[in-house]
Amino acid sequence: MARLGLLFLAAAGAVQTAMAHGGNPRPGGPFGSGKCLRAKPELSCSAAAQPGLVDSCCVETFGGLVLSTQFWDTYTGLEAHGQLLPKNAWTLHGLWPDFCNGSWTQYCDLARQYDPHPSPNTTTGTSSGTPVPPYAGPTVDTFLEALGKPGKSLLQWMNKYWIAQGQPNTEFWAHEFSKHATCFSTFAPSCFSEGALKRHNDLLTFFDVAAEYYTRLPTYDWLAAKGIKPSNATGYSLGEIQKVLAAKHGAVPYIGCSGPRFNETAAGKGSLDNGRTVFTEVWYYYHVYGQVQAGKGKPVEASINGGSVSSCAKAERAVWYYERTKGSERK
Repeated sequence: MARLGLLFLAAAGAVQTAMAHGGNPRPGGPFGSGKCLRAKPELSCSAAAQPGLVDSCCVETFGGLVLSTQFWDTYTGLEAHGQLLPKNAWTLHGLWPDFCNGSWTQYCDLARQYDPHPSPNTTTGTSSGTPVPPYAGPTVDTFLEALGKPGKSLLQWMNKYWIAQGQPNTEFWAHEFSKHATCFSTFAPSCFSEGALKRHNDLLTFFDVAAEYYTRLPTYDWLAAKGIKPSNATGYSLGEIQKVLAAKHGAVPYIGCSGPRFNETAAGKGSLDNGRTVFTEVWYYYHVYGQVQAGKGKPVEASINGGSVSSCAKAERAVWYYERTKGSERK
């Protein structure tokens, strides 16, 4: 699953050190000035990472609890159009900026709103929020293509590993950027030159960084190495999935399930366990040193703010990690 060299240097020679776990070199900041190379990389959500104390382009001060999220889908619904899932790999969902207390906001910059189907359709998710107008302009893939080789290389990777279900990939990517990327302080417009924004370098940088975090989290391989593989005949226990992923990530991630509740199934009849039974998502939590772009994440527990670590059933062998539908994977 190794990525291509997906880099866009905003200024020649502005190259940062590799990501913490040996990834590709990163740009020296989305604005290319290199100023963040000289800034102290304070840890997000720490007392030192406050807007009045640091440069918010160089230290994440808004969405300091960072989530790298993945999907396990069994089909796309657009197989006839060539939209297929990667073999032996989960797919990238997104890179999200939660507040340090675990709450969040969305669609923070309507000037960079490219989502044709905003969900929710207000900035707060309630009727009192600012309406988010549907986008009707060029699709975001055209922005990447216009950037030449770096954008086209990234686009090729995204069409393999960042796959939507029930909608074209481009709409899904636009949603993830518009809803989430605009709520990071380190991806704010003020962190980019005017020319870089016009060229949509902010999109390329965000998509590239989201891809880098994803490649450091090979969920499929980690589970398969311990005998946890997609199966339509064998169920798994939530505890064994958590144990494997926590050992590899360094903290317990959020394990998401959909489908019927365990006590709605024949196997769970009469049980008090109302957790869901179809394994579909993993959310890996971090605090980050300096820019999110630097990739220097410190794994933290999904329960850091007292929230749930899973929506799955807790009963033994109650979680189903289903095989992909025939014809839905790339060969």
